[in-house]
Amino acid sequence: MIEIHPTARVSHLADIEDSVRGTRIVVGAHSVLDSFVKVKPAGGSGDLCIGEHVVINSGCVLYTGNGIAIGNHVAIAANCTFAPVNHAYKEKGRLIREQGFLASKGGIRIEDDVWIGANCVLLDGAWLRRGCVVAAGSIVRGELAEYTVYAGQPLAPVGVRA
Repeated sequence: MIEIHPTARVSHLADIEDSVRGTRIVVGAHSVLDSFVKVKPAGGSGDLCIGEHVVINSGCVLYTGNGIAIGNHVAIAANCTFAPVNHAYKEKGRLIREQGFLASKGGIRIEDDVWIGANCVLLDGAWLRRGCVVAAGSIVRGELAEYTVYAGQPLAPVGVRA
């Protein structure tokens, strides 16, 4: 089921696939999905819920997997990948594609007022707390504290904005 708020803007060049497993895809008020954004319900039946005033720029790919929750006022730069799912691979006698998926690490959660730079990869279990900034090219697979600047490894907290 795909629900797009009437004030949201989804480029006619974006590609949002509907789920055959019941995954909900929700785009909130005043949010923008730019050209060549791809939403693919794959690897699970988690929902994709995009809050209000979110911008997802060109070339981003969001696999729904174990679910993605994006808060309000989030900016996602170009060419980011959200992959809240992992293939199982330990059975040497079976092809990886036949082994299904590993247990969920909680999906991907992005709180309000977060900025994700270009070419980032967010993996299952990523949790970006309020006010985080993720530097371009980073890979995130765990929790980042509020108002943290992250460039592959935690840096000093930014602090509360005035």
